[in-house]
Formats: sequence, structure tokens, C-alpha cells
Amino acid sequence: MHDRIRRLRSVILKELRQMRRNPVLIRVLIVAPILQVMIFGYAATTDVKHVPVVVCDQSMSRESRAIVQSIRASFYLDLVGHVQDFRDLKPHLDAGHAQLALHIPMDFARDLRRGGSASVGLYLDGTDAVTANTAASYMTALLQSHARRITLARLSRAGLRGGLPSVEMVPRVWYNPDLRSANYMVPGVFGLIIMVVTTVWTSQSIVREREVGTLEQLLVTPVRPIELLVGKSLPYAALALIAAMEIVFLARYWFGIPIAGSVLLLFGCALVFILTSLGMGLLISTVSYTQQQALLAAFFLIIPGVLLSGFMFPIENMPWIIQQVSYLIPYRYFLEICRGVFLRGVGLRVLWPQAVALTVFGVVLFTAGAASFRKRL
Repeated sequence: MHDRIRRLRSVILKELRQMRRNPVLIRVLIVAPILQVMIFGYAATTDVKHVPVVVCDQSMSRESRAIVQSIRASFYLDLVGHVQDFRDLKPHLDAGHAQLALHIPMDFARDLRRGGSASVGLYLDGTDAVTANTAASYMTALLQSHARRITLARLSRAGLRGGLPSVEMVPRVWYNPDLRSANYMVPGVFGLIIMVVTTVWTSQSIVREREVGTLEQLLVTPVRPIELLVGKSLPYAALALIAAMEIVFLARYWFGIPIAGSVLLLFGCALVFILTSLGMGLLISTVSYTQQQALLAAFFLIIPGVLLSGFMFPIENMPWIIQQVSYLIPYRYFLEICRGVFLRGVGLRVLWPQAVALTVFGVVLFTAGAASFRKRL
């Protein structure tokens, strides 16, 4: 037992010395998590604010000016221009100066005063479907609010003080009251960094030994294959945990994201996910002869895994067959755990199915990676 620990320590120290000779690697592993958290926290946002709007007001009435004033006062819409001719709206959309164009026709006020329905034209830049749908919802809500105020004013003038019966909806947002995208994205980066660091660099580490011809030299030493695997994997697992701590620190104290659940549960599941990613790295190292091949193979697995995990796109909106494929993605389960702990504050009583699935993936993938590595040797 003592000899096994001594051999394992020798492999770990060798890997640490090799990492120390490559200061670029250390800087990348420490700085990259910070940069990615900043990018996803600030740039990769699904919040739609300050949508540029251009207006063609041919009515020039009190009612149409009230709509234009409401657009000016809106936090979500920015009035960027007026045009006199309806045909001048399209060039603004073509050039990207506006994402939404509103046309108020000449007979708008007349139709309203007659008590009928008045039409307006709403034109959207559908290049970004998410922004277009959200912007249309903002403008629709603004116009409906304006129409309701006109109706209530008309009823008041007619002596009907009670107004129209209505149902008032009072929303209460749980878990993310401010609806901040950072609260949704940053917990996902927690698992993404772990997956990238452990999968890519584990496969690179082992393939590098084979590529430079030192793997055979290691194998003629008393070090056993399983000790070699564990010894070369543990430093990268430790770096992944350090990166995870960076992300938790930034999430809590830079972005102000509350950690509603157990940090112990979060890092316990992170260790299981690290085991899973190490297994993926070992499998990649088995089929790769060069570091370039290992890097391409790693990203060939990571990118579809991110897209199908629910990190950026809801799984419920995917086709049925793709939803079934997503059950084979370990990151999907860890992502649900991260968001459950960060935002909802739930524990194993709720997250045990994801924890069990992640554990199964971890044991199977690491065992398969170690077995394939020994077989390849």
C-alpha cells in the first residue's frame, strides 16, 4: 500500500512539474474561467431592452402623439427616428438602424373617435427571431394599454364610472425575481468550465506522452497503468475544482447571484462530474495519436453536449428525437443540479434523479476510459 501511494505521488509530482514548465497552460486554466464568466454574464444575455423603433405617424393626431410619447417613455423601446412616408420605413430596417417599425395611418384617430377599431402597421426585423418576438410583445402590450386608457376615458365621459369588468394578473417571479440572464447563464458556466478543463487537458496530457515517446518509458517503470491514469488525472481535477471555486466566487460577489442551496452538495456533484469528464478524456486519448486529434475529438463531443444540455436553448423546445438524445449528455444532469442549487435552493430530495444519473455516467465513463486505455497499451 505504501509503495502504491509512493508511485502515485511520483506520477502526480511529475505531472505538476510538467505543468509548471508550461506557464501558458496555468494562465489559461486560471484566467479562462474568469473571462468566460464575464462573457456569459454580460454579453450572452437573453434580456431584450432598448429595441430601436422607427415611426411613421401619418395621423399627426392627439391619439397618435400619445402613442409616440409612450414609446419615448418606455424602458424597453427606443425611438430612433421619424419618417413621413410609409415607404421610408423599409430602408431603416434594411440598414439595421431599427428592429421595429410602426406605421400609424391617416385615418387612425378618425376610426378611434367613431368608436370602431383602428389599425396600425407593425413591421419587424425577423433576423433575430427571439428579439423580434419579444419586441412585438412589448409593442403589443403598449398599444393595448393605450387602447384601454381610451376606452376607460370614453366610458367615464359617458357617465359609466365603474368601467369595464376585468381580471387583473399579479405575477410573482420565484427563484430569479429580477429575471436576470446572468442568474441563468453563470451557473451553467460552472459545469462548462469543469467539462472543458478536465476533458480537453486530460486527453492532451496522455496523448502528449505518447506523441513524444515517453509513455513507453513510463510503462517500464514500476508504475502500474491505473496509477499512471490516476496520477495524471488528479492535477487536472484539482485545477478544475480551483476554476469552479473562481466561478462560485465571481457569481456570488461580482454578479450578486445568490446561492440558495447547499455549496457542499454543489461541489460534491462537481466531483462526480469531474470523474465523468475524466472518463471522456481517457476515451478520447485512446482513439487519438496526436494532440491535435485529441483536441478536435474533445470539441466534437463538447459542443453538441453544450447545445443539447439546455445550457442555451430549452430542451422542451427541441424535436422529440433530440430530447431523447439529450438524456445521453452528462452535462444535462449536472446543469440541472447547478441551477437547482444556485437558484431554487433545492437539495437531494429533489435532485436525486440527476445525482444518480450523473454518478452512473461517471462510473461507466471512467471505467470504460481506464479499460480502453489499458487495452490500447
